[in-house]
Amino acid sequence: MSVNIPRGTQDILPGQSEKWQYIESIAKDVCRRYHYKEIRTPIFEHTELFKRSVGDTTDIVQKEMYTFEDRGERSLTLRPEGTAAVVRSFVENKMFGMADQPVKLYYTGPMFRYERPQAGRYRQFVQFGVEAIGSEDPAIDAEVIGLVMDIYKMAGLKKLKLVINSLGDAESRTKHREALIRHFEPHIEEFCGDCQMRLKQNPLRILDCKKDRDHELMKTAPSILDYLNEESKAYFEKVTAYLDAVGIQYTIDPKLVRGLDYYNHTAFEVMSEAEGFGAITTLCGGGRYNGLVQQLGGPESPGIGFAFSIERFIAAMEAEKVEWPIDKGLDCFIVALGDAAKDRSVSLVHELRTAGLSAERDYQDRKMKAQLKASDRQHARFTAILGEDELTENRITVKDMAEGSQDQVPLNELANYLKTKMEAN
Repeated sequence: MSVNIPRGTQDILPGQSEKWQYIESIAKDVCRRYHYKEIRTPIFEHTELFKRSVGDTTDIVQKEMYTFEDRGERSLTLRPEGTAAVVRSFVENKMFGMADQPVKLYYTGPMFRYERPQAGRYRQFVQFGVEAIGSEDPAIDAEVIGLVMDIYKMAGLKKLKLVINSLGDAESRTKHREALIRHFEPHIEEFCGDCQMRLKQNPLRILDCKKDRDHELMKTAPSILDYLNEESKAYFEKVTAYLDAVGIQYTIDPKLVRGLDYYNHTAFEVMSEAEGFGAITTLCGGGRYNGLVQQLGGPESPGIGFAFSIERFIAAMEAEKVEWPIDKGLDCFIVALGDAAKDRSVSLVHELRTAGLSAERDYQDRKMKAQLKASDRQHARFTAILGEDELTENRITVKDMAEGSQDQVPLNELANYLKTKMEAN
């Protein structure tokens, strides 16, 4: 009986995994420059965490979570997003008591949502995210947005669109909520069952509905920007002023609400405008979540963050045909001829690796021609040939595959020779 990979998941094979490593290395380097530190949380958490933070009325909680009972009859859920777990850790480990605030964190790892698989959307996917918790300064909003834009810029992406909005504070959202109910209620029977249920529970979620997004009432729905109080307006104006100050271009979209209940004030998405990228253009989403720390049992600690899918990042890179600066080559392949030379090649490869070089040898007992072909396939910068004569004379023949030159090198000088040649080039 054959066993296949579960639907909505994928194997990241050699040749592809290097792309993931490249993106992760860029993201981590940018976080280092912004002084964000890595946090690692469990892949599964208590189900209640996501119900309380993400929201009972969201598609994630209602339809998409992978939830199970353990042997102690505790309800656990594979994490569908990263913010809730980071905030839970922030509270549980009393990071709000640290001297330096806000606490700046980043994470990366697999998330799980039971969705219909399609291009760029998987049931297991990998997110990279950032959270800054402990400040309500609008400058930190601009910093977080600038951080993700720097990651995309460093990777070589250019066809991007940053969309922002303000969801306002609790007072502003209450007034907007009432306006949305008045707007949709007379014709709510024309909407899907989910929207009908959300009308009274959380009418803001109607604006995020994928089924009814083309309904006429969606186009004329009340804008949150018309219901912002003076404090919320001033906050949003400050955020946009800081973005202007650092030269980050953006578009204000009053219909941008994001799909999670914990957002307030600043909300944003980064979209790809690359030709042929696909119908789902969102690369990254984020926003401010004042109140979430208190909701999970901590003190008042306002926060803001974002997360992006590495799968969609890679798709955007390929849509823009950005060259991957990934070194796929090998420093040295050792061709060994004869039993004694093969035995010596085992320690010789180890010596090269210990010296910091990537090295390989033949493990299939192949002839010289086949070993040379293997060296070519692995794009070896140098091919070193060790036969019985070379072994007797304590030397090895080294071919520079780029220059086409060939030298005789003492065996105990091979690592230094290769490093010197590589540094010269």
